[in-house]
Amino acid sequence: MTILRSKSFLKHYTRLPETIRKKVDRQILLLCKDIRHPGSCAKKMEGGDDLWEARVDYHFRMTFQLGKETIIFRDVGTHAIYKKP
Repeated sequence: MTILRSKSFLKHYTRLPETIRKKVDRQILLLCKDIRHPGSCAKKMEGGDDLWEARVDYHFRMTFQLGKETIIFRDVGTHAIYKKP
């Protein structure tokens, strides 16, 4: 599976504390191996065609989009990533 990261994801990822970045990295590997793994807490978002969200920890989430052979990580952060501008 090909992993892609959006500019928004990279921007917010680099601003995260090191401990959270490590958790994000572990979640990315887990999601690429098995999207349905219970540890990923991945679920499809309402109103999005192929938009998904996954839990990093209690406070942090990341959003991603699934393709046939690709996974595009769109954003990462607190629940504020769901707010529309």
